[in-house]
Amino acid sequence: MEEIRGAAVPKSLMENLLGLLRVRIKRGVNLAVRDVRSSDPYLVLKMYNQKLKTRVIKKDVNPEWNEDLTLSVIDPNHIVSLTVYDHDTFSKDDKMGDAEFEISTFIETLRMNVTGLANGTVIKRIHPSKHNCLAEESCIYYSNGKISQDMILRLQNVECGEVEISLHWIDLPGSRGL
Repeated sequence: MEEIRGAAVPKSLMENLLGLLRVRIKRGVNLAVRDVRSSDPYLVLKMYNQKLKTRVIKKDVNPEWNEDLTLSVIDPNHIVSLTVYDHDTFSKDDKMGDAEFEISTFIETLRMNVTGLANGTVIKRIHPSKHNCLAEESCIYYSNGKISQDMILRLQNVECGEVEISLHWIDLPGSRGL
């Protein structure tokens, strides 16, 4: 058993683990109203058997979460899904839209092993299409010796709303690595 931030991780998992994907949930923009005049949004992030969620922001359709959620990555081809909900005290939480995004292009860029670029250098651009939930072009860039990706995701199955996120990679000693 290895220990990751206080949690014992079976050796078999460490051998299959590529690393950790830190998803910074920045904010929601123009989210749907699900209560009388506003909503109490929170976001749920899922990838295969993992499910993480942000805190609830009361009465705000433009919430600023600025929270990091960290997923273990075993297969770079898995899809990450996010769903925004309106927290209700006395009834089932209302769905406020969902989106999916791929991490395979981000992982491919990390595997290029680029170093020494100027801060802010854009390595790859991903354009919105009918096959992704991007609201606008997403850039994978180099900054302070690390590669990151910013995304604005248009929520599906809802009348309005977008979520801004960024992706960051964490290498784990003892993991399979990229």
